[in-house]
Amino acid sequence: MQYETVIGLEIHAQLLTKSKIFCGCSTKFGEKPNSQVCPVCLGMPGVLPVLNKKAIDFAIKTALATNCTVNEHSVFARKNYFYPDLPKNYQISQYELPLSVKGYIEVVLDGNIKKIGITRIHMEEDAGKNIHEGINDASHVDLNRTGVPLMEIVSEPDMRTPEEAVAYLKKLRDILRYLDVCDGNMEEGSFRCDANVSIRPLGQKEFGTKAELKNMNSFKFVQKALEYEIDRQREALEDGKKIIQETRLWDSNKGVTISMRSKEEAHDYRYFPEPDLVPLIVDKKWLEDIHSELPELPDAKRERFVKDYSLPEYDAEFLTSSIAMADYFEGCVKLHNQPKIVSNWIMGDLARLLNEDNLDIKDSPITPKKLTDMLKLMDKGIISGKIAKVVFEEMFKTGNDPDAIVQEKGLVQVTDESEIEKVIDEVIKANPGQLADYKAGKDKLFGFFVGQVMKESKGKANPAKVNELLKKKLSK
Repeated sequence: MQYETVIGLEIHAQLLTKSKIFCGCSTKFGEKPNSQVCPVCLGMPGVLPVLNKKAIDFAIKTALATNCTVNEHSVFARKNYFYPDLPKNYQISQYELPLSVKGYIEVVLDGNIKKIGITRIHMEEDAGKNIHEGINDASHVDLNRTGVPLMEIVSEPDMRTPEEAVAYLKKLRDILRYLDVCDGNMEEGSFRCDANVSIRPLGQKEFGTKAELKNMNSFKFVQKALEYEIDRQREALEDGKKIIQETRLWDSNKGVTISMRSKEEAHDYRYFPEPDLVPLIVDKKWLEDIHSELPELPDAKRERFVKDYSLPEYDAEFLTSSIAMADYFEGCVKLHNQPKIVSNWIMGDLARLLNEDNLDIKDSPITPKKLTDMLKLMDKGIISGKIAKVVFEEMFKTGNDPDAIVQEKGLVQVTDESEIEKVIDEVIKANPGQLADYKAGKDKLFGFFVGQVMKESKGKANPAKVNELLKKKLSK
């Protein structure tokens, strides 16, 4: 029997506010455990929450950027459950009346556009963190994260493959980072994903029994966990077994999903309206103010890069992967109007070096001015393309200007014909066998001679001059 996969994702995105959603405690990551807490986020008796407006601004901005309808009237609710890192034994969230509903984003896979629906975006507070590693026979609880503002972004079950799910995740993260509302760091847990996955016989309308997958902190693990779970469910059905609705953890070391617990239904949480918070009213002016702050989003920027800079779609997709990357590119083009050449250097050598040092483009030692100054040296014939590679590596390593590196290391390109002819004569004399073969008709050996001349000149000889003079010499 053929089966169809059905995937829906629930994204928890920590918002980049300086303080928590209902109190003034800091949201800074990585501080000493339990050093950023107060009676409010610890849930002490008699305390009252006060809503952080900036968190709501960020959530509204996200809703507008993902084509959602922002509800004028929404309500916070208490979601009751016990867990060691939830001090109050309930979480302040939204349930029946969320902040926004019915949105979508579009992803591109293999040249095809697919629209993936967003059911809702609602606000809630984060829980703390249980720490198990390095502790014998115990767990510790760090409550610094308790009360950090979260958006929960719930998709429609519109995805049919792990690849679609990963494309949706990446697109959503790009949007959040463009909006500067979430840093999208999956390893630190500020962008977390739970996946609901089920399979059904092809053509069947009713959904199959789903499993919820947790503990996936990278795009790679999301894809691998989904692939494993799809295979697990298919094999179970083919063996005549019944799929149980449950929560499963992804074990990245073993490459398997592991049963954690049977899944609670929504009514088990005993939701009821939060008595200490009034309903949230988002009026027309508030919406208009937020809308006016929206930046150019990834899709629009990508289309503009293709149109204005005559770039291939692939280049535009890469260069608009973050606002910082796009700004870097445009900063270069303003200084040196050769978009494709600039793109090649950013996508090639710069991306490689940044990746090797695990650096973001914002932290690049090579500024747009330094990169374009180097390109101008190439245009003037002062350095060759090969020498530029050396200069680029040195710029990245030291942060020095290209002019200074060229002068310090004596990398100025040799254009004097007499000097180049001397090197050519030496190369021809040193390779009589290749010369004879070239004269006998093996034209491809011309490239060999060019390479030898460039090698002997340590890359300093002007390539155009080398080609011109070498042809003359070899034709005699």
